[in-house]
Amino acid sequence: MRIKRSAAVRLHLTDRGPSGAGAAEHTTGWSMIKHIVMWNVRGDSPAERQAAADFVKSRFEGLVGRIPGLRTLEVGLDTSRVDYACDMVLYTEFESQAALDAYASHPEHLRVRQELGDMRVARYQVDYPAGSAMVTTAPVLRQEA
Repeated sequence: MRIKRSAAVRLHLTDRGPSGAGAAEHTTGWSMIKHIVMWNVRGDSPAERQAAADFVKSRFEGLVGRIPGLRTLEVGLDTSRVDYACDMVLYTEFESQAALDAYASHPEHLRVRQELGDMRVARYQVDYPAGSAMVTTAPVLRQEA
């Protein structure tokens, strides 16, 4: 069996905003902001962790249409089950840094955080301007007989 690569991957990283601004101006030079949060959830068994992840997922999905400036919201649950993976991820896109800042103190977001309490036991976050990293082509691998 041979693997044939039919497309190459090219990743471009840039430290310039749309008008040539430096990296320090990213938060104001770009309009859309991506906000990604990964968690591990509380539970003594895989079934308890799955139930907790499902609960967290439902609460965040309930924010759709309730937060001004929130353009995209996606919650993914880990399927790899490798020991170093997080249990879940929240991927969001906000129309601006100001919209993301407002989200942090929005009553609906605060309500969700309160409902979840200490259900989340580890949290990792990355915020970055859309367009600061771009994949131009994804790889496609095909098996040949």
